[in-house]
Amino acid sequence: MLPNPAPILLLTRPEPASRRFAAGLAHLGLEVLISPVLRIRPVAHDAGRLAAARGLVFTSVNAVPAAGAGRGRPAICVGPATAEAARAAGFDVTEGPGDAARMMPLLDGLGEGWLHPHGAHVAKELPVPDMVVYDQLPEPLNAAALAALAGTAPVILPLFSPRSARILSVQAADARAPLWLAPISPAAQDAWQGPAARIAPAPTPDADGVLWAVERLLDAEQSA
Repeated sequence: MLPNPAPILLLTRPEPASRRFAAGLAHLGLEVLISPVLRIRPVAHDAGRLAAARGLVFTSVNAVPAAGAGRGRPAICVGPATAEAARAAGFDVTEGPGDAARMMPLLDGLGEGWLHPHGAHVAKELPVPDMVVYDQLPEPLNAAALAALAGTAPVILPLFSPRSARILSVQAADARAPLWLAPISPAAQDAWQGPAARIAPAPTPDADGVLWAVERLLDAEQSA
């Protein structure tokens, strides 16, 4: 009997985020394909209001470039990757626990002058004045990703948001490959409308939780 083909990890976040995630799983020796299903595009916004803000709340690394130089201003960041980008831009960072829901206690009593720059699509509204500074435009899967979906090797699909899960489930609707899902949250899992051979939900709604879920999918294969 031929051995089962090795699983392929398909990452669909924007490329910098996908490469950071792949680095956390490098020890597993998986074949990794990167095919973003969302493209980040800056949009026109009130840069003066952003520059004048007393403090900023960042729920995505993609909003940090729009904010310009931090100049020591305080910034509350959703998790470590966003915090790292904000520190590099010169902000005095308070790092959150990894997702918008769990960072809510950090937003209590902020007072006036705070601003939340974010994308056109958000998973959770925050009790902070906000501003759209970029859009997330759907992108088709590339040829390598489509070939993997048409193959026989299992394809591991981390689902990092409800919106990307919806977009990806449409593009993977006719997949021949067994799809192993690692949704970051119940909302991301519920948004998936495509086939699924296995699902391992992340225990925490952050990148570390999804890393854990991918490893559990592989553990299940080894014990099957």
